[in-house]
Amino acid sequence: MSSESTDPATGEAAALVAVQRAIADKPGVLAAARGLSHFGEHSLGWMGLAAAGAVLAARSGDADRKRKFIEAGVGAFGAHAASVVIKRIVRRKRPNHPDIAVGVGTPSKLSFPSSHATSTTAAAILLGRAAGLPPAVLPAALVPPMLASRLVLGVHYPSDVAAGALIGALSAGAVIAADKIYTDKFSK
Repeated sequence: MSSESTDPATGEAAALVAVQRAIADKPGVLAAARGLSHFGEHSLGWMGLAAAGAVLAARSGDADRKRKFIEAGVGAFGAHAASVVIKRIVRRKRPNHPDIAVGVGTPSKLSFPSSHATSTTAAAILLGRAAGLPPAVLPAALVPPMLASRLVLGVHYPSDVAAGALIGALSAGAVIAADKIYTDKFSK
C-alpha cells in the first residue's frame, strides 16, 4: 500500500474532500453537477444560448442586441480557448487523492485553470449584458453553481475554479472594451 493511499488529504485536496463530504451526497447534487458539466463542455451550451439570443434579436430587428449576443458566444469560446492555452503552459494535474471522488470524465488530465469556470464566467457576464440585465444578476446565478460543480465532481481544485472565474471575467471585460471601441468608431 502506498503512502498516498493512507495519508490524509492536505491543502487544496483536503478542501476538495471537505466540499465533497459536505454537499455531494445531497439529493440531486451529483446529477445537477454532471448536467452543468455536460452543458459547459467546450463552452458549447453557452455558445448555443448566445446563438439563440442572436437569432431572436435578429428576428426582432435589434441589431445592437444581436451583436452583443454574438459577442457573448465569441467571448465564451475565446475564454475557453484562453484557459486551454494556459492549461498547456501550467500543466497542473487534476486532483488525484483516494479520498477525492471523481464524478465525471474529462477531456484532458490538466486542471489549472478550470475551462468550465472560465467560459461560464465570461458567458454569464456577456449574456447578461446582451439580455439587458443588471451586471451582477446572471453571474451571481450561474457562476457559483458551475464552480461548485467542478469541486463536487472532483475534477478541479478550488484555485483552479477561482483562477478560471478571474480569467473569464477578464475575457468578458476585453470583449466589452472591444465592443466600445467598435461602436465608438462605427456608430457615428
